[in-house]
Amino acid sequence: MKMYSAVFIGGALGALLRYGINMWIQTDQFPAATWLENAAGSLLLGILTGFFMIRAKRPLLSAFIGTGFCGGFTTMSTFSKETVMLLQAQSSLAILYAAVSLTAGIVLALIGVLAGRRIAGTQQRKEMREN
Repeated sequence: MKMYSAVFIGGALGALLRYGINMWIQTDQFPAATWLENAAGSLLLGILTGFFMIRAKRPLLSAFIGTGFCGGFTTMSTFSKETVMLLQAQSSLAILYAAVSLTAGIVLALIGVLAGRRIAGTQQRKEMREN
């Protein structure tokens, strides 16, 4: 039951933040809010993944941040809908949006994994020196 609660609370917080960003960043031309949410979510999930590759697993925290928060914050369905809508209006902008979104998501996830591993390794070395 704790795991379900962690996912539920994380998802609610992620969805609320996504909604706030969508209200704050409103553009008619380019779906900047969705791009920002998906890029930031890719980075955060990458950091979490990289960190837990080195450090002891924390399933509850991983469910809260990874599945819950990042799942509620990022949005593949909105990205897909916006790409289709752009394809109908401005096909070159749609292709640019899809390419920039996918590239940023993958690159930021990789940077996140590397950063998370580095953070975990630094903490691990620090704890070893203290003991």
